[in-house]
Amino acid sequence: MEQVYTPSFNSREQMQKTDCWDVEQLYSSWKNWESQMQLFAREEQTPHWPEIAVFASSWQESPERLKGLIETCMEIERQLTKLYTYAHLRHDEDVAEETAKIAMSRISTILYAFRQETAWIEPALLRAPEETLDAFITGSVLASYRLYLEKIIRLKNHTLSQEQEELMALVGKSLETSSQAFGAFNNADVKFPDICDSKENRHALTHGRYLTFLKEKDRTLRENAFKTLHRGFLAYENTLSELLQGQIQKHVFERRARKYPSCLEAALYVNEIDPQVYFSLIQSVHEHLPSLHRYISLRKKYLKISSLHAYDLFVPLVKDIKMDVDYDTAVEWIVASLAPLGADYQEAVKRGLTHERWVDRYETPRKRSGAYSSGCYDSMPYILMNYQGTFNDMMTLTHEVGHSMHSYFSRLNQPYQYSQYGIFLAEVASTFHEELLFRYLFKQAQTKEQKAFLVNQKLDAIRSTLIRQTMFAEFELYMHNKVDSSQVLTPAVLKDQYRKLNEEYFGKDFSLDTELDVECLRIPHFYYNFYVYQYATGISAAHALAEKVCSEGVSAREKYLQFLSAGSSKNPLDLLKEAGVDMRSTESVKVVMRSFDQLVTQLEEFLEEP
Repeated sequence: MEQVYTPSFNSREQMQKTDCWDVEQLYSSWKNWESQMQLFAREEQTPHWPEIAVFASSWQESPERLKGLIETCMEIERQLTKLYTYAHLRHDEDVAEETAKIAMSRISTILYAFRQETAWIEPALLRAPEETLDAFITGSVLASYRLYLEKIIRLKNHTLSQEQEELMALVGKSLETSSQAFGAFNNADVKFPDICDSKENRHALTHGRYLTFLKEKDRTLRENAFKTLHRGFLAYENTLSELLQGQIQKHVFERRARKYPSCLEAALYVNEIDPQVYFSLIQSVHEHLPSLHRYISLRKKYLKISSLHAYDLFVPLVKDIKMDVDYDTAVEWIVASLAPLGADYQEAVKRGLTHERWVDRYETPRKRSGAYSSGCYDSMPYILMNYQGTFNDMMTLTHEVGHSMHSYFSRLNQPYQYSQYGIFLAEVASTFHEELLFRYLFKQAQTKEQKAFLVNQKLDAIRSTLIRQTMFAEFELYMHNKVDSSQVLTPAVLKDQYRKLNEEYFGKDFSLDTELDVECLRIPHFYYNFYVYQYATGISAAHALAEKVCSEGVSAREKYLQFLSAGSSKNPLDLLKEAGVDMRSTESVKVVMRSFDQLVTQLEEFLEEP
C-alpha cells in the first residue's frame, strides 16, 4: 500500500466536526453542564444530598425503604457520572485547557463528597440483624437488587465502621495525587526534542508518533526515537519513582486498612477473581518463553543485524510491505471483519464510527496520549484515538471499538446496577475484535508477502498483549511486595528489577539498552492497581471465543452476544464459562502460547521461501 494521508493539526479548532467526538450529546455547552452541576452537585450546600441522609434512621423499617435508599443513591450517582464523563472528555481534548481542568477538579471533589456522604450505608447494612437482611434480600421488593446486595455482604470482613468508611472517603481524593501528577506530566509537561533520521532529516517526536517511528525501516530513526523518548523520562527518574511509589503506597494503605492479606488479593477479591489465576498466568507464560526467544532470534536473523534492541521489535520483517490505512478505510475493514457477529452488530459499529461520532480521531497539541473507550450509562460510547494511519492504529481502533460494544450491549440490556461489566472481563471484547480483524485481513491477503506481514503483526500482538503484559504483571507484583514490606522503590531498585525481567523474558539475543531500564517509569497502567494482567487473560479468552464463533456459527455467536449483554449480572468467570471458555484453567493461555510458537514457524517458512 501507498503512504496514506493523515491530517495534521496545530490546534483543535482546525479539525472537522466529523473528526471529533460528539460530546454535545451529553451537554450542549459548558453553560448547560454548569446548570446541571448546580442542580445535582450542590457545591455550596452541606450536606450536598440530604435526601440520602433521611434514610439513615429508617431504611430498616421495610424493604421498600431500603429500595428507596438504593434508588436515590443510584439516581444521584448516574447524574454525577454523566457530569464527570463530559468534564473528563473535554479535559482530555486539551489537558492544559483551564476551563476543563477546573471542571474536572470540581466534579472529582463532588464525587469524593458523594462517597463520603454514602459511606455510612454499607457499614449500616452489615450491622443489621442477619435475619432482617436475609428477609429483605430474598423478598420480591428487592429482587432486582439481590446480587448487588449480596456483593456488599460478601465484603463484610473488609468493610470498616461508619466513621472509618467516612475517613476513607475523605482521604480518597488526596490519595489520587500521584496518579494525577503522573498524568499531567506524561500528557502535558514532558517534551521531547526533534529527532533525526539517517539522512539528517528532522522529525518532531510526540507520544502519538513514537510507535510510528518504531515501525520505520530507517534504523537510525527508530533508535533516535526510542532513546530520545526514554531519556525524556530518565531526566525525571527520581520524581517519577516517587510518584509510582506514592501510588503503590496508596494500595498498601487500602489493603491494610481493609485487612486483606496482600495488595494483590485486595485488588482481585472485589472482582471475584482467585489470585491463583494471576500466578498461573505468570507460570504458564514462563513455561513457553523459549518460543519468544525463538522469535527474537528470528528477528535478529532476518533484520540482518548483529544485535537486536528494543527499537527493533516493531519494524516489519517483510520488505516493501507497508499496510498503512486511512481512517475511513480502517472503518470499512473493521466493519467487514465483524461479519461473524451479524449484520445488526456491524451496523451499530458503522454508525458509531461515522455519523454518530463516537471517536475523537486525530492527535492535536496537548491532547491526552494513547487511546481508550469511555462513556457512562446515559451516553454513547466515546473513543479517544491519536490516529496516525498505521496498521497498529487500525488494530487499536478495533480494540477500542470492542470495549465500546461491550459497554453498548451491557448498558442496553442491564439496569444501572449491573451495567458495568467486571474489570476482569475488560480486555476480552477488545482483543476479540483484534482477532476477527486479523482473520479477515489474512483471508483478503493476495500475496505471500502480505500474509507474512500479517503473521508478523500477529506475533507482535501476542508478544505485546500476552507476554509483555505478563512481564508487567510480574513487575507490578514485585513493586507492591517491596512497598508492602516497607522497602523503598528508588530508581536503581526499579531499573535493576526491570532489567532482570527483560533479560529473562527476551533471552540472550536481546540487547538491553540503558534507556530501556527507565521504561518502567512511563507505563500509565502501573497506576491502575493490578490491571495489566487482564490484557493477557483477555487475549487468551478472546482467542478461544473467536475460534468458537468462527467455527461453530450462530449458536456460539448468540452465546458471545449474551456475554456482552450480561454486564456484571453474574460472576465474571462464570460468564466466560457460559460463553465457552474456562479461565479457571490455564489451558486457554497455553493454547495462545502454542499458537505463538506455530506462528513463529509459519513466519520463518514464509521468509525462507524464494
